Formats: sequence, C-alpha cells, structure tokens
Amino acid sequence: MPLVITSLGAVRDVVDAVHAYGGLVFHDVINRRHAEKAAEAGVDGIIAVSAGAGGHAGATNPFALLAEIRSFFRGAVVLSGALGTGRDVAAARMMGADLAYMGTRFIATRESMAPSAYKDMIMESSAADVLYTPAISGVNANFLRPSIAAAGLDPENLPAHAALDMKNEAKAWKSVWSAGQGVGGIGDIPSAAALCERLVNEYRDAMAAARSDSFLEKNAPSGAGRGDV
Repeated sequence: MPLVITSLGAVRDVVDAVHAYGGLVFHDVINRRHAEKAAEAGVDGIIAVSAGAGGHAGATNPFALLAEIRSFFRGAVVLSGALGTGRDVAAARMMGADLAYMGTRFIATRESMAPSAYKDMIMESSAADVLYTPAISGVNANFLRPSIAAAGLDPENLPAHAALDMKNEAKAWKSVWSAGQGVGGIGDIPSAAALCERLVNEYRDAMAAARSDSFLEKNAPSGAGRGDV
C-alpha cells in the first residue's frame, strides 16, 4: 500500500516497515501529546482529528490543534472535523493544513455502502443530534443520538461502557451510527463524482474570493485603504 493510516498508537516498527518499501504513514491524533509521539515515531503525516469530527474525535478546537502541531512538526498535516464543503477545505488550507479530511459528507453519497436509513438520518440531523460519548466504544466518539435511541439506549442516560452487555453492544455496533457535527450542512445524497465536482468549484470560488479581499473592499470605512482596515 502506498499510504498507510494508523491510529491508537504510532509504532516505530510499523513506520519503518512501510518506509522500507517506499510507502508513507499518516497517523490520527486528537491532541498534541499524541502528535508528538507520532512525530517521534517518524510518520510522514499527522491527521489532526479535532472537535466535531465523526467517529473517535478529539475535543480540541481545530485552530488550536493545528497551531500546536505546526509548532513542532514539519511533515504533512491533514485537518479533520466537521468539514463538508469546498469552502471548508479552503479554510483548512488558510489555517495551515496541507490537506482536508472528510468522512461524514461522503457517507451520504450514492456509492456509499452505508444503509439508506443511515444516509437519511445524516440529512435529517443537525449538530445538536451528535453526541460525544465514551459509552459506546469505550473511547470518546461522536454518534447520532437518533441511532442510539433506535438501538434501545437512552442518549441522555447511557450506562458505562463496561456495563453494556454483549448482546446490546453487538446490536449497537450494527445500528449505532457515527457522524460529525457538520451534518447540519448536508441536505442531499449526490454521486461521489458530483460531490467532488461541487467541492472543487466551492474551493476555487472561496480561494478566489480570499485573494480579491472583496469583503474588506466593500466594507472598509470611507477613505480607508487596505492597510487601514
């Protein structure tokens, strides 16, 4: 594999094995400590899984997490967390990320093998419907409240992970669905190709608008130049 993504511990032996055949290793992190360990292990890239991301996400603001990683790591940095539009990708690049990482947005596409009910729930949900809890998997992650309720659990009164019996846990893993806080911006189920085309156009428009400084020019006080705003 040309690119290997690891998580839950950056292992030097794994990194060395992938590098031996010319591959690259990117590692998921949710905080600075994890990022420092990944850098020490020699990874080529760090995926900053910030607050609001689907699945096993962190709780750190993306601005803060990206800035801390950039303060010591010179490899590729990928930003993850509630990104769903080309404008979001442009914002990630302006913040200093090399790449943007999307998950939830691509679950709601025609080619996705996720159940139709899962895709529909994503479209019908908002950020308030995303619950950050360790109760389902034992590690903090973001899940859709309606899917937790449909699995027979109370989202507002979840038992400790250790208290979930195996029967309920097996059911939960099949029907408790993860999503990021960006669900509120998802309103359709396009093909992956159509979504990618949309993302590219949105990204280009956002970057062009940033270069033009159109907002500053339109809203500058009378008589003020760009350097005064």
